[in-house]
Amino acid sequence: QVQLVESGGGSVQPGGSLRLSCVASGNIFSIEVMGWYRQAPGRQRELVAQMTYGGSTKYADFVKGRFTISRDNPKNTVFLQMNSLEPEDTAAYYCNAERVALFNADRFYDFWGQGTQVTVSS
Repeated sequence: QVQLVESGGGSVQPGGSLRLSCVASGNIFSIEVMGWYRQAPGRQRELVAQMTYGGSTKYADFVKGRFTISRDNPKNTVFLQMNSLEPEDTAAYYCNAERVALFNADRFYDFWGQGTQVTVSS
């Protein structure tokens, strides 16, 4: 089985920074895409940022250059550096692993973490 474990969430004041981490563990051969989504109360889950195994990135427009995604492929880890946080960034942040190849498997899988809360408030 595969597990995604997030860490690094918390409470910060507007303008502050947080760094989220997500480690994927299990019977993993490779992960094509790792990324972060977020979901605020009463709203749909939305993409924040994602990165392919080769290093291509995609960011949501609301990131506006404030967030940076990075990966450590050998360690199946993805990071999200969040700077200049705004109250509107308050949400549960979820790690996502997309097109995961497992040893001895003949198809790809997608996995989600349990989420880590980010609260931005003065």
